[in-house]
Amino acid sequence: MAEKLLDDLFHETLKDIYYAERQLLKALKKMAQGAQSDRLRQAFEDHRAETETHVERLQQVFEIIGKPARGKTCQAIDGIIEEGEEVMSDFSGAPALDAGLIAAGQAAEHYEIARYGTLRQWAQQLGLNDAAALLEQTLNEESAADELLSEIAESEGNQEAMNGR
Repeated sequence: MAEKLLDDLFHETLKDIYYAERQLLKALKKMAQGAQSDRLRQAFEDHRAETETHVERLQQVFEIIGKPARGKTCQAIDGIIEEGEEVMSDFSGAPALDAGLIAAGQAAEHYEIARYGTLRQWAQQLGLNDAAALLEQTLNEESAADELLSEIAESEGNQEAMNGR
């Protein structure tokens, strides 16, 4: 059996996040529709548009490494999305719905931040500087989305969950 090296791991992890981003495109649409707060709805819609760019950047990274842009099932993101769907179902119309959606959104962001940070570092080590720059752009946008969700939670979502509308 051939030795598996960092470039193999990079490719496998790239396929993982590619799948995750494509699944999140669908999930973000549902989350935006489920959000009660206009500000949260807009944040999910804006991040969905940004996620389309993330998918395009990943396709560019696949091109850089000379591999087809294909995903592989990522059970982690599937589980995070499933939890978000449970929140939407279990808390539909409830004051705590938006707080639950924010938590689900942040779980996805944290997963993506971990993946993009790792991929960027590996790309740098592999001398894939163009890929590293693309991954860095996405990492920064994922971090900004996480910060925005925190700010929405602190300014309105959590308060409404405690006290009702």
